[in-house]
Amino acid sequence: MANDRLRGAIVESGLTLEQVAERLGVSPKTVDRWISEPNRKPYRRFQYAVASMLRREVSYLWADERTSEEVAASSDSELVKLYPHRSVVPQDAWTKLYANAMTCFDVLVYSGFWLTEDPRFHRLVREKSADGVPVRFMLGDPNSAAVAVRGDDEGIGSSMAAKVCNALMNYAPLFGLPGVEFRLHDTTLYNSIYRSDDELLTNGHIYGVGAYLAPVLHLQRVPGGELFDTYAESVERVWSGARRITSPTDYEGTTT
Repeated sequence: MANDRLRGAIVESGLTLEQVAERLGVSPKTVDRWISEPNRKPYRRFQYAVASMLRREVSYLWADERTSEEVAASSDSELVKLYPHRSVVPQDAWTKLYANAMTCFDVLVYSGFWLTEDPRFHRLVREKSADGVPVRFMLGDPNSAAVAVRGDDEGIGSSMAAKVCNALMNYAPLFGLPGVEFRLHDTTLYNSIYRSDDELLTNGHIYGVGAYLAPVLHLQRVPGGELFDTYAESVERVWSGARRITSPTDYEGTTT
């Protein structure tokens, strides 16, 4: 059975399928399938975007979906703790987080230099590598425009790129370990994200403020919640577009 509610809402809005598709960044054929194929539903982020565009509840356009209030209630439960600054997070929070990793060990940062100086963290990476846990490091490309902009935003200029280079050198002993992979990205990061299976710590990036003074959220995935998955999906998108490196100096000679 076609999704007549979605079709009708689009017609009432005065938009064409092509206009809806263009605003969402998808093809018109994809939007048409959401209408004509009963088992074809968009990802949650597209559901919310469509609902906002058409001024309807998600649960109206897709009757088997929960209301925004229900989603919000579940997502509230995902917040374990809010820290006003990274500097007040317990020193061992990151090692405790990653100690529980069984299937997912991700580090998404520009430099994350402070973590590279923790011998407990290095030991943990080695242990997880030996246990067969995939470990994924995503650091900013020192030659990228994104790293340069973040350096300017924090008021440290080219020191940001230098911090990335130093972080890579500190990680040198970890290169080549089984299951440990390093990639460089040129993404504009709004958060540093540290994920271990169904838990993560996310450190916001605020203009004019160093990350150590920015808030940190400790999140844990809860069935029905969407806050954790929003950050987790972001990690996957950065990973898919990042460049694999096999040594700490693989960035040398590259250009923005």
